[in-house]
Amino acid sequence: MVETLPFPSVKTKTLAERARLDGEGSVQVQLDPNVKIGTAKVFAIYGKGGIGKSTTSSNLSAAFSKMGKRVLQIGCDPKHDSTFTLTKKMLPTVIDVLETVDFHAEELRVEDFVFPGYNGVMCVEAGGPPAGTGCGGYVVGQTVKLLKEHHLLEDTDVVIFDVLGDVVCGGFAAPLQHADRAMIVTANDFDSIFAMNRIVQAIGAKAKNYNVRLGGVIANRSAATDQIDKYNAKIGLKLAAHFPDLDVIRRSRLKKSTLFEMEASPELEAVQKEYMRLAAALWVGGEPYTAVPMKDRDIFDLLGFD
Repeated sequence: MVETLPFPSVKTKTLAERARLDGEGSVQVQLDPNVKIGTAKVFAIYGKGGIGKSTTSSNLSAAFSKMGKRVLQIGCDPKHDSTFTLTKKMLPTVIDVLETVDFHAEELRVEDFVFPGYNGVMCVEAGGPPAGTGCGGYVVGQTVKLLKEHHLLEDTDVVIFDVLGDVVCGGFAAPLQHADRAMIVTANDFDSIFAMNRIVQAIGAKAKNYNVRLGGVIANRSAATDQIDKYNAKIGLKLAAHFPDLDVIRRSRLKKSTLFEMEASPELEAVQKEYMRLAAALWVGGEPYTAVPMKDRDIFDLLGFD
């Protein structure tokens, strides 16, 4: 069951009770603690809108699959385009499919909402509620619940959540309640780093009640990383991978293909190796980061040149 909590009353709760309550001070989504993913390693990919999260997620899924891992990618965006380079098509969302059976989930078959993608990657598009209604956390909760009921999570090694844009909504922070590590995709510019700082805040908030921890930063569409490095050094983060702004990456989206399916070239081989290196590092795991986010105004002072 997924429920939306009302704004909690400070007067009626002790400090201890409020410290344990998820979503304190906001209208927040709290997921059923019994609906857990299981033994798979779970990664949530966040970043500024348009930064390349879906490209990153799909190629990371492909890299894990090339390591022989059983991979499930879950797109968490109403745009539902997270997996189209893996499947070569736009998939129906979980909410779309549930609507066809009047939300009687027991009538659904696995093949109604899980689709095979490149190299065996399983693909799901959770989607989102209609604009201006509902909560993204409900959609995430229903998707995980369906996957659990159909025993799809028991035979999965890696789950990747590809999540909508900047984290300002508790609903779209819901994947953090399932993830082991949250990765942040950013570019070497102010807006991307500003969004990253908010995501660091969200991960820190969820880490108080859940197992999720920061796993590092993925620099994307960036020739240099000087601004990212400056921010990381300030708050205690590190780069996990760096993908330059190459035309072959742009073309792979247009061709509805992963980077592992594109015509070979030296620059493409370097990017493929970086994805394989990132997947191997994430699989082995490492110490999580306990970064301390900056105040908004301080980011203005930190970045740029004198």
